[in-house]
Amino acid sequence: MSDNKKKTEDEWKKELTPEQYNVLRLKGTERPFTGKYWDHEKEGIYKCAGCGTVLYNSNTKFDAGCGWPSFSSPIKESNIEEKADRSQGMVRTEVLCKNCGGHLGHIFDDGPKPTGLRYCINSVSLDFEKKEE
Repeated sequence: MSDNKKKTEDEWKKELTPEQYNVLRLKGTERPFTGKYWDHEKEGIYKCAGCGTVLYNSNTKFDAGCGWPSFSSPIKESNIEEKADRSQGMVRTEVLCKNCGGHLGHIFDDGPKPTGLRYCINSVSLDFEKKEE
């Protein structure tokens, strides 16, 4: 278990903004079309805002029209965790950061080829590192 999973809720509250805490720790969501990365088109790497774990490459990002950043695959499957989510009267698959356990978003099977997957991720769960020129 990483040190990030051992943090207390008070430690998380001190490190994260209230919006980040709501999404990453309490499994909230941001409103569609409001996050800083939903229409972000720069090249680089998206990391977990809670712990810095590398999650998605911009070359897998696509416009799903849903209002949240969408990716067709993670950089490394081992950096994320998928868990059944039966909240909100739906059955979905939640995506979490494997390192810190932070809620990132959900995965759906309506994405582009070759994976056919759409990782629908909250902007507030992400930090972006621009590609070196």
